Amino acid sequence: MIGYAYVAYPIILWLIARDRAAPERSSSEGPLVSIVVPAYNEEEQIRGAIEALIAQEYPRDRLQILILSDASTDRTDEIVSEYRSRGVELLRMPVRGGKTAAENASCALLRGDIIINSDSSVRLHPSAVRLLVDAMANPSVGVASTRDVSITRAAQSSNTTEAGYVDYEMRIRGLETLAGGIVGASGSGYAIRARLHRLPVRADLSRDFSAALTARSHGYSAVSVDDAVCYVPRTASLKAEYKRKVRTIARGVETLLHNAHLLDPIKYGLFSWKLLSHKIFRWLVPASMIPAAIGLVILAPTNAWAAAALGAGILLGLIALLGALWPSSRQMPRVLSVVTFAVAANVAVVHALARVAYGHEDHLWEPTRRSPAAN
Repeated sequence: MIGYAYVAYPIILWLIARDRAAPERSSSEGPLVSIVVPAYNEEEQIRGAIEALIAQEYPRDRLQILILSDASTDRTDEIVSEYRSRGVELLRMPVRGGKTAAENASCALLRGDIIINSDSSVRLHPSAVRLLVDAMANPSVGVASTRDVSITRAAQSSNTTEAGYVDYEMRIRGLETLAGGIVGASGSGYAIRARLHRLPVRADLSRDFSAALTARSHGYSAVSVDDAVCYVPRTASLKAEYKRKVRTIARGVETLLHNAHLLDPIKYGLFSWKLLSHKIFRWLVPASMIPAAIGLVILAPTNAWAAAALGAGILLGLIALLGALWPSSRQMPRVLSVVTFAVAANVAVVHALARVAYGHEDHLWEPTRRSPAAN
């Protein structure tokens, strides 16, 4: 399962995509674009996020910037209000309802033909909006996603493996784009046609994952735009990254269950295969490790290979435990970081699946707190 999910699947994608051209992109005439940025207590980040959006290489009179405050209790609303004279709009939710609920509530205020969803902790490259819009000039494209680049301002950070994983994920999305389309957009930045964005999404589901699924359900493709760069500050520690993964995966599982019809290969063909391979097989890898470990315990007393495999697993677990206890202010050795990140990522999947199985819902969105990004 590991070999298929992380090695064979990319190779098969490459074989499918090698003779295909990238989806056509052309410079559009500048449709009206609405950028939506949810925020909850982001006084340290929101000013930089707004400045990055104002600096976009896109006609300012064709750009609506709307900040969604999820009943923030800090200075977030006050800071956003400082930009009112520069056309930045604020929608404050009266009570906290979560990110998706706030995005649903904002639909009535959006004037754009294309909606770009972003995040207060990330920074879009000045050309990102224009490039996403250019990709949407292709009438078959319903969603266009940015290429995330993991960055850090800290001289030392315990979470040094995240950048490599993000790069791997972006390469997979690039291959999926060439093979007909991606199965999930980046929550950091993606564009979607207004008619698709206005379709309601349950508050407990992931809107960025839903975007690609909704697009496919309505006959559109979702693509990744390599040149549309979004800088994503790295989480300060593996502990913070673990919590983020549990929340994200749990919502992702719920979202896929809600859109299970897309797994029908007769109706959705290649897309259903990609959805199965990219999502379900990756989730099945850590889930299958539990019965595998039980089997090794049973076989170890009489089979040397099982004893060796079990010993290797225990060793990896001990290394990961050391990494989990590593001070977040100190840079973790590369080998320790890789092992800890891999183990934590797989445990997070099991944790998330358990939350879904036991019916635990994330009623309120809690944004991942990241180090302030450089402008």
